[in-house]
Order: sequence, then C-alpha cells, then structure tokens
Amino acid sequence: MSKEPIETVDDVKAAVFQEVEKQDESYKSSTTSTDDLNLDVILDVPVTLSMEIGRTQINIRNLLQLNQGSVVELDRFAGEPLDVLVNGTLVAHGEVVVINEKFGIRLTDVISVSERVKRLA
Repeated sequence: MSKEPIETVDDVKAAVFQEVEKQDESYKSSTTSTDDLNLDVILDVPVTLSMEIGRTQINIRNLLQLNQGSVVELDRFAGEPLDVLVNGTLVAHGEVVVINEKFGIRLTDVISVSERVKRLA
C-alpha cells in the first residue's frame, strides 16, 4: 500500500476566477414565454403511450392458479373511461373504438397541465 504525500499549507494555492459580468435579466421572460419556445428539439423524442382499463391486487398464490379462461375482476365498472398514460403519467381518459379491425382509443377528456402537476404532489 503506497501512501501519497500529504499536501502542506505551503502547497496550497488560491483559486483564480474570472470576473463574471452581470447579465440583463430580461432574457428570463423571453425564454419562458410559450410563444418563444422552440419545441422542435423534443418533437422526435419517443414516449410510451399506454391505455389502462383497470387494476387489481392479488396474492401470488392466486396469481399462480390463473390459467386459460380465468377471469380477473378489475377496479373499474363496465363503460367507465380508460386511462391514457404517457410514460406512466395520466394525461387523458378515453373509450375503446374499433377501426379496420384494430383497437383504438377515442380521447374523451384530456387532463390539464395544472391538474397533472397537482397529481404529482
């Protein structure tokens, strides 16, 4: 095990910093304005969109007993809107539709930004 020499007070030098110029704070209002934001930089970022029809909790014993034909009761009533989640965050509610033999979702209610922020707390 090699020991590094311990610096003595004589080896310590003061840090030198350049003078920082005070900037005009008017830039803050222009960059935070929604009109001036350039969203092009994030438009191609992939996100995961998922629909949730309901949830339930079961113990592992019952989970292991599930097989083809088993029915699992969910916490939603028939006809209730589905939750639309983006990366796990609720952004809307909707209903199932069928288009050209494929499932889709029609958005019936989009959650406002302020409401999404409230749900985070």
